[in-house]
Amino acid sequence: MGDYTSYTGFCEVLYAGAFANLRLPAISIHVCIACIYHFLYNNTMTDTHFTVLDLIDIDLKEHNSLNLRCIGGRKGLGREISIPDLNRPMGAIMGFFEDFAFQRIHLFGRGEVSYLRKLENEGDFSNIQKLFKYPIPCCIFTHNNCPHKAFFEIAEAADCPILITDLGTADFSARLMRALAEIFAPRQSIHGVLVEVFGLGILILGDSGVGKSETALDLIHRGHRLVADDVVNIHCVNGNMLMGTGANKIIGHHMEIRGLGIINITHMFGVRAIRDRKEIQLVVNLETWDSGKAYDRLGTDDQIMEFLGVSIPKLEIPVKPGRNIPIIIETAAMNERLKSMGYNAAREFNKNILKWIESDTTRSVFFGHDDII
Repeated sequence: MGDYTSYTGFCEVLYAGAFANLRLPAISIHVCIACIYHFLYNNTMTDTHFTVLDLIDIDLKEHNSLNLRCIGGRKGLGREISIPDLNRPMGAIMGFFEDFAFQRIHLFGRGEVSYLRKLENEGDFSNIQKLFKYPIPCCIFTHNNCPHKAFFEIAEAADCPILITDLGTADFSARLMRALAEIFAPRQSIHGVLVEVFGLGILILGDSGVGKSETALDLIHRGHRLVADDVVNIHCVNGNMLMGTGANKIIGHHMEIRGLGIINITHMFGVRAIRDRKEIQLVVNLETWDSGKAYDRLGTDDQIMEFLGVSIPKLEIPVKPGRNIPIIIETAAMNERLKSMGYNAAREFNKNILKWIESDTTRSVFFGHDDII
């Protein structure tokens, strides 16, 4: 099940509010805690099951909206979309079914509609009947084009959903591929806090009780933004970019502060203090100060941490009384931005030291004038 101690306070609040009247024994508190955490943590780890109905209902805003509506084959809205790709079925409606990618969403643009009109004039629908013998997830018509009556009836008999959109084929294809890429992206849920500091997505990790949430709260006070607390859902986009979101919308943008309880960041600090998602660009691991451990004091050796096959720069920051962790993280964010612009302060410092050592002035100090001659 994993470590659920970070959810103790939150779940105890739920228990007090929802289960107190049931007069459950004390041990039931821990059972409720375990069950709630198990749902929150593992709900995002299940395999992707995405249907045609999910495609219609997907909540995409403005320039990402698909504008889909179903005009037929509603009995098949539960069909699963298992491959995040499209197929233009011109070859199939012309009678070529070799290597037919029937598992994909089938997209009918103006070219396919024109050929369907030709088949209608000829009264030959044999290829259409062969087409719908395959378990096609759905057919989508762009430019608000509607299929002719015979095509519609064959699709209805096969329970294949027919969808239309007012978007052009190229525009719709680009939007749909972006949506499918995100839906089918590899995912992982981890225990941590994700914040945006100076525009940089920073994932704060560490053992339970080390001060992750308190550090994030201080950063929010300084004008930065919270993305997720305790459970961060990570998904890989395009194979090289990690996006982080809250694992559950119900508890999104809430924080549990030991000794204080659950606070709502949105209500307390306003919408300027939150983000729904952010690319993860730096990992900061907080750990209790160990006097016997040698910590990095130069910054010349880059550390990385890997999630879903993508490597992210990592910093290990020891925590002890008197250390201002939020300002260290702010400095780390600015330093990482400088690195992305091509300037590495540690390497530049090391380079300057080597130049100074090799200079004549330094050599005369260490070796003396006679030794140099």
